[in-house]
Amino acid sequence: MKEKYIEDLSDIKKIMDRSTRFLSLSGLAGISTGLSALVGSGVAYVVIFKGNDYLVPGAVEIAKTGKAHLLLIALGTLVLSIGSAMLFTVRNTKKRNQRAWNAQSKELLVNLLIPLVTGGVACLILLSRGFLGLLPPLTLIFYGLALVNGSRNTLPEIRNLGLIQIFIGLAAFQFITYGLFLWVLGFGVFQIIYGVIVQKKYRQ
Repeated sequence: MKEKYIEDLSDIKKIMDRSTRFLSLSGLAGISTGLSALVGSGVAYVVIFKGNDYLVPGAVEIAKTGKAHLLLIALGTLVLSIGSAMLFTVRNTKKRNQRAWNAQSKELLVNLLIPLVTGGVACLILLSRGFLGLLPPLTLIFYGLALVNGSRNTLPEIRNLGLIQIFIGLAAFQFITYGLFLWVLGFGVFQIIYGVIVQKKYRQ
């Protein structure tokens, strides 16, 4: 009788967890996002950072064309990351016979967007004033805050990934000249590792 009672409580907890969390995030979404970040950072290095001392604490002189190129690379990486993540997530929800757009996914999106939009606006202001060295740490930190903020609505692994991104972002503030390398580590390598872990754990 006691075992049956414990089992019933466990089933109730699982049902409540499904009703309050969006659990259909795909591990492949994390892997594709990490790969997009690697491609974007590679292009940014070749086009913008190679041969230039832009990764410093203060403002640097950079032509408007250079700022425009960096902005285009960032937007392209963002579109590629979001597009691939949405593709794999929607495919995963269909496999689970769930809806991709429901109350849980809406709440998750809002919780993610608040830090992301705030950070994006702050980074645009800094880019316009030439503070390129502050962009890698700030994007890592705001992305990490977004993941931690959204982790209450989705997989628990998201919180750990967010904390890692925040830590790497703080390290990028301390070692600004290595900012691009640390950006690759956070957005690329650890994002891919997270995707592999989720893919294997949940067998998506």
